[in-house]
Parts: sequence; structure tokens; C-alpha cells
Amino acid sequence: MRPDARLNAPKPLNQLAAAGLALLLSLAPLGAAQAAEAPAAAAAAAAVQTTSAGHTFTPADGFALGREGALLRLTAPEGDAQLAIIDVPQANSAEEAVAQAWALAHPGFKRTLRLATPRPPRSGWEEQRVFDYETSPNERLSVQAIARRAGTAWVVVTLEAADATLEKRGAPIGKMLTSLRPKGYERESFAGRKPKPLDAERIAALQAFVAKGMQQLDIPGVGFSLIDGSKVVFEGGLGVRQLGKPTPVDAHTLFMAASNTKAMTTALLAQAVDAGKLRWDQPAAQAYPGFRLGDAEVTKQVLIKHLVCACTGLPRQDLEWLFGDGRAAPTTSFEQLSVMKPTSQFGEVFQYSNLMVAAGGYIAAAALAPGQEVGAAYDRLMAERLFKPLGMLNTTFDYAKALGGNHAEPHGDDLQGRTQPARMDLNYTIVPARPAGAVWTSPHDFSRYVLMELGRGRSPEGQQLVSEQNLLARYQPQIMVGEDNVYGMGLFINKQDGVTVVSHGGDMLGFHSNMFWLPEFGIGGTILTNSDSGVLLRGPFLRKLLELVFEGKPEADERLRLAAENRKAEAAKNRELLTMPVPKAVADTLAARYASPALGSIKVSRQQGQVFFQFDHWKSEVALRKAEDGTQSFVTIDPGIGGIEFVRGDGKGPRALILRDAQHEYRFVEAAAGKRMAAAKP
Repeated sequence: MRPDARLNAPKPLNQLAAAGLALLLSLAPLGAAQAAEAPAAAAAAAAVQTTSAGHTFTPADGFALGREGALLRLTAPEGDAQLAIIDVPQANSAEEAVAQAWALAHPGFKRTLRLATPRPPRSGWEEQRVFDYETSPNERLSVQAIARRAGTAWVVVTLEAADATLEKRGAPIGKMLTSLRPKGYERESFAGRKPKPLDAERIAALQAFVAKGMQQLDIPGVGFSLIDGSKVVFEGGLGVRQLGKPTPVDAHTLFMAASNTKAMTTALLAQAVDAGKLRWDQPAAQAYPGFRLGDAEVTKQVLIKHLVCACTGLPRQDLEWLFGDGRAAPTTSFEQLSVMKPTSQFGEVFQYSNLMVAAGGYIAAAALAPGQEVGAAYDRLMAERLFKPLGMLNTTFDYAKALGGNHAEPHGDDLQGRTQPARMDLNYTIVPARPAGAVWTSPHDFSRYVLMELGRGRSPEGQQLVSEQNLLARYQPQIMVGEDNVYGMGLFINKQDGVTVVSHGGDMLGFHSNMFWLPEFGIGGTILTNSDSGVLLRGPFLRKLLELVFEGKPEADERLRLAAENRKAEAAKNRELLTMPVPKAVADTLAARYASPALGSIKVSRQQGQVFFQFDHWKSEVALRKAEDGTQSFVTIDPGIGGIEFVRGDGKGPRALILRDAQHEYRFVEAAAGKRMAAAKP
């Protein structure tokens, strides 16, 4: 999504938010009396609406819409998330416009501004600025304002939302924000344009763009490929595999491709359908009796296609596997799913679930290789039925094989926002759920996969690996993600610019990647990076390619520049809010060990004045954060793992630390050394 499409998401747990860890002193969530004042309509009309100044937008699906003069208020069905759109005819600055907007949306608003950052001009807006406000961790609340200017007039969107609802309803909120455009503005569209060839000049321009992005974002190495006319016209790399070592990235350097694995897994599912072993409309529990969710009725509704649609209402609940054992059996994915419950209605909103896709991959393996252990069967089938026929000879799920050869090492930001080498230990935790995100691949191999998608199931040499019918079934819309953007089966299908772009991204610690293709034109590309800051290069890279081949408005360079600028500003603010090392008086109040029945244990240790949290399978140094209301929390600060926040318990009963994602809470309770507590999970 675009930088502001989800209002920067609920308070993220920093670098790992992209891999699924979670997702500003503040206003309380909307109370019952306040919520009761919202219009009685159960959902806002899907038709385009206008503000008092004539700006147009599409309301967030499911939100009630009410008008109060120059203010439009949208309220989520839960009643604890509210957006307001306010026209500000005259203001000398974004700050002044935002102050006027809050006075209307929430009289007496007095939150502390955490950070204000610019966004690039786009969609007719000549200036954009995002304002994030401080909140206490225990409020579980996000507060934000977005100011946009066209000419001399401003429009401001304010947000006050419970993190759980914001994450759950991020797609309809993003759709509304993306669709908000100035009066009379006509959207840019590439429809009807003949694409320019990716010739030597345009390839050189993209190489230069990537090199500039690496410098601005401090990315050690990037591998990428470009496809035109359904042929690879470039594959290679820039930079180094590891900081401090000269070995360069090349076309065969392996990177973790993370969630790009999902599309490959759905291709295996399509092969199982081709073979008559599964049906897209077959109940998942019928195909694999070991599949069930924590809600029996929802379990009955889940068909094979729903395992990979992000549409079942099952939320992101990644902490269980991120704190898990990378050596665990694949069946642990089914065990974890068996106690998970949906937080939205079936088919209501986009909610991404790694474990559901893992189940889909293993069910495909069980159908194609009955009686075999599903993990080994999945690995073998992916190699034999996809990777080898496609010539993806180095692509693997075998970490030892990948790390023993030509591979990139992960990097993350340290507390100062500087790129540093990161450890691999946390990246092993996806192995038990590997159909969702554990593949290693290279620019060369990755492009071979994209060629198969462009070939409608055929390898570049013409072998039909997946039937066209079942390959394209994966492109059918399953759930709305944003304006002109839907999720199919492990694929995003975006028509925002008037042409179809199919894509998926991937994010694990220190590795961020993307693949995309334009089915109508035989154009595509891949990008693989070995730094957490690489996540900021993916969107501008795709935009730059579209600008070059369709002669689009020049926006990519400014997007890239501001992404780099905002990264530095965010790092500086994060450092300002933390105290390190943890003061001895505070460190002395920590127990030696804590335990959670769901996530395992924390062993607290001190070395030369520093405090470390050792989890069952990875570790990090922590710093102290003290919120404006006095709440204390301990925040991980190691490169790549920064920003995971453990809030001190309320002081009642045994000492406790609380870890949250947007929709769940886990308590680590003081435990005797070596003992795993059976504390209740809220």
C-alpha cells in the first residue's frame, strides 16, 4: 500500500510489523454515548461522495457517514474508530489547517504531537503532511491527522481509532483515503497507452534509480530483474551481500523472498485441482480432517480457495509462530489455527493470515502425496513440480543449503537508524509455516517464476505446468484491499492506474522483496533486498518502471526521497523516546524470568549495565520507554528486531510483562527458573 493508505498502520512494532508482528498520551476510545450519536446507517453508501468544498471520495465500506457542516464523520461498526474529513478553506500551513480541523472534529483536543512528516504530491494534491500523536501503550489507540492542499484550500482527515479496529478495517479506510481527490481532478490512467520497450536506455534508468535508492536508504545489496515481451531483459544485482565484505550481489544471489512464497503455494494448489485431487470449492476440513479453526461454524465455511484469500475474518495472529521453534513440525501450524478465532465476518474485510496459507500448502501436499509427512511432501512437490521444471535450480526451502552458498545476509536498523548486520535466528521461525513465507530465491530464478505467470501456466520453454483455467482462477477477486485493488488467491490485483498489475511482496527480518507483472503486456519485474529499509524501495521501483514504459507523471523520485527522509525522522524520534541503557533502579524491578503459555519464556539478563531479553529462540537488548501517563515498557533495540514493546503489568499479583499485536494480548508472568508458567491468556 501507499505510505498513507493505512494512516501508517496501528502503532507498529517497527521493523517486524511487515513480517506480521503487529501491526498515538491520547483520547479514550469512543464511548457508548458518543457512538450513539453516529448516524443509524449500518454502512456508508458506496457511491462517490463530496465534501463541502467539492472534493470527492468513496466512503469506507461499513462505516456510518454523517455530515456536520464542513465536517463529515465516519464511524466504524465497532464504534471505537472514527474518521473526520474537514474542509479548511484558508490556512497558512498544514499545521494551521490541522489545528482548525481538530477544533471542529474534537473540541479541546490536546494530544502531544509525536512527529509530522511530509508525503509526496500526488493525485492532484500539491502538498501532503501526516501528523502522528503520542498515546500510551495501554490505550491501544492510534491518533493521526493527514493534511492535503490543492491551491490555497486544505482538506484534513483526522483519525481516532482503537488499534484492533484500525488493523481490522485498514482496507476500507485505505480505500477512502486513496479515493479522496481535489474537486475536478482527473485521475492519471495508462489505459490505451502503448508501452515503450524496456530498451538499454530505460534499463539503465532503472539501474540508476535502484542505485540511488540504495544510497538514500542505506541498503547494502539489491538483486532485481526486468521482463519485457515475456522475456528477461535484465537480471543482476547492485551492492554487496553483507556489510563490510566486498562480495557483490549477482543474478544468482539467494535472498529470502518471504511472502512471495504464497503465490507459489497457490500454484501448487492449482496443480492439485488440475490433478482432480482438490476442488477450489471443496471444504478444507473435508480435504484434510486435521484442519479446523477455533470457531466450528467458520471452519465449515472455509473452502480450499478460502485458505489463501485473506477473506475469512481470521486476523493477523503471527506472534505464536514468531516466538515459536523453527524446528517444530509443520503440524504445529494446524495446532495453532485450531484455537484461532475470526474477528470479522466471513468475507467482510481483508485480514491477512500466514497460518491459513501454510495450511493451504500442506493440504495441497497431502492431496498430491497422500500418506507422506506434509512438510517433506510440500518441499519435494514444490521442487519437482515447479522449481525444477521452471529452471529455478537454486530456489529452496533448505536454509542450510541457502546459507552455504551465494546468499545475501540480513540487515536492520540500529537505535540510531543506521543499517547494521542482523542475526538470522528469528527468520527460522517461519520454517514450520513455510508455504506462507520461507522460500529462498535469486533474481534469475525469481524471474523464471514470473515468466510462468505471464505464460499462463507455461514454463518459458512451453511446458504447461498449471492449466490456464486454474492459474487464472487465482486472479479472481476474493476480497477488497483498496480502491481498484483486490486480493485473489495469494496475489494482489491492482487496476489503479488503468492497467492490471499483479503482484505480491515479501517481508522477513532483513529481507524485503516484490514481484509484479502486467499480464496484458508481457512486462514484469522482481526486486530482492537485504535490509529492512529495502521495504521503502519496492513501491517507488514499480512506479519508476510504470513511468518509463507508459510516460507517466514523474513521481517515483520524490516518493523515494521522502521515504528516505521520513525514515531518518522516525528513527530520530524513536531514539528520543527511549532511555538506554535501562536505568539500574528500573532494571532491578524486573524478574529474572517470565513465561507465557502461548509464547514461551523470557530470561532477563544484564551485561555491563545493559538489559537483554532472551526468548526461547532469539534475543535482543531492550531500552526503557516511559509514556506520558507514566506507563513503563521495555522495547527491543537490536538491528531488525527494534520496536517490540513489552509493557509492565499493573502491579497486581505476580510481576508481568504484556505484549500485544493490534488485536491480541499476551501476558508473560514471573516464573521460577526453568519453569514454564500456565498463566491464562486474556
